[in-house]
Amino acid sequence: MDKINDLENTMSYAIETGMGVITTYGFKVIGAIIILIVGWTVAGIVRRAINKAGDRSQRFDKTLVTFFASTANYAVLTFTIIAVLGSFGVETTSFVALLGALGLALGLALQGTLGHVASGIMLIIFRPFRVGDFVEAGGVTGTVDSITLFTTEINTLDNVRTIVPNGAVWGGVVKNFAANPTRRLDFIVGISYGDNIDKALKIAREIVEAESRILKDPAPMLAVRTLADSSVNLLVRVWTARGDLFDVELALNKAVKEAYDREGISIPFPQRVVHHIHSGKPEDDGV
Repeated sequence: MDKINDLENTMSYAIETGMGVITTYGFKVIGAIIILIVGWTVAGIVRRAINKAGDRSQRFDKTLVTFFASTANYAVLTFTIIAVLGSFGVETTSFVALLGALGLALGLALQGTLGHVASGIMLIIFRPFRVGDFVEAGGVTGTVDSITLFTTEINTLDNVRTIVPNGAVWGGVVKNFAANPTRRLDFIVGISYGDNIDKALKIAREIVEAESRILKDPAPMLAVRTLADSSVNLLVRVWTARGDLFDVELALNKAVKEAYDREGISIPFPQRVVHHIHSGKPEDDGV
């Protein structure tokens, strides 16, 4: 009978303790979850609001808009975490001091990650490229989609989203193909050594003059570039608007090939000549 009473007392104590814990911390846990949900939602709303405001205004650069939107998102999430800890009774002032010390320790441990943040800030300050520019950066070639605190997002020519750490972008060579309004195209075509060079250059010049997307200033240049092993290589150097470069190159390829075929000018291609040496027995000289 005493054992039953002891078991009942133990169960009663456990239930009372559990109810006390639930009463004490249950509402705090629920409150923390609500704060997290609200904070996460507000962070998303702030990010989207900054992006929309930047899209409506022509005064703000898209690069700055995406960077500030990303920074604001992380800031709201940081304050949310502080608010959650405060709901559990953690002294936020002490936590801020602790966060500073922890940040120093993490800074030493995560120098590479913080380096990406510093590189992102440098990219925003000096702006070697903007969102929408076609660049080669960090070993990736494509159109810049966004610049965040840690990474630069680039869409490649085959439409693959590539995430490049900011440190790799800032610490490497950056080629911005969209920085200048015009681009130069060096078109090389080879003709046979037996063909008439002046005639080949005249035909190429007529094609260049007929192409409206080729700029008159700077003036096109046509000349003999090199005397190669199996061909005389002609240089056709022209300037175009940056958006027309690729299309003009394709058009010149087609037009030159068709014109040279009509005029009997050959475009040599690599060939291999094999000489067969037949061995035989030496003739008897009769000695």
